[in-house]
Amino acid sequence: MLQKKTGNLIVTGIWVLLFILFTVLVQIMDVNTIGPKSSSVGFATVNGLVHEFLGVHELWYTITDWLGYIPLATAAVFAVIGLMQLIQRRSLLKVDKSIIVLGIFYMVTIIVYILFEFYIVNYRPILIDGYLEASYPSSHTMLACCFMAAAMLECNMLVRDKKINLIVRVVSILIMAVIVGGRLYSGAHWFTDIVGGVLISGALIMGLYSALAMLPKERSRRS
Repeated sequence: MLQKKTGNLIVTGIWVLLFILFTVLVQIMDVNTIGPKSSSVGFATVNGLVHEFLGVHELWYTITDWLGYIPLATAAVFAVIGLMQLIQRRSLLKVDKSIIVLGIFYMVTIIVYILFEFYIVNYRPILIDGYLEASYPSSHTMLACCFMAAAMLECNMLVRDKKINLIVRVVSILIMAVIVGGRLYSGAHWFTDIVGGVLISGALIMGLYSALAMLPKERSRRS
């Protein structure tokens, strides 16, 4: 068991290092002013080719914007579950540990999101209402992957019914695939923004998985 927990932490660390390394490379490799208003972009040749090949599709930009509310809704559902447990049990210490860990995971994910709104690696390949917006890592990719994967992990912790868990997994994976693929296809992000979003999601999700794996089985798990 200890070996497995150590292995999870090592994998988490690898994901973190991959994201950091890739983020550094995006800022120093093949940087060129191919973005709107002569904004600089790393891996300019690859990003330019992918963006030119896929083009810009406003419909998919709108679709993925609306779909982006679904991952947020899952977070709201688990927040309500945690609040109900807190009210019923009258102590934060009596709230399911997995819910508490999930809450911390949400906070860390939001902090990472805010961080890259201020630490701008590169801007979008398109203007939004005439303005440049931060584009790396893709926030839709990160939030969709993190929150939907978290929903799968948390349901597996709290719900025994295999059919329910299967439905949650299928729906979650489908939503992640559509949002990530749709975001790239929409032309709202550079290819490296999507890759960066996937890498930071992998790091955060593995961190959550490692933390949940250290917890004892929840007694409140539902049938």
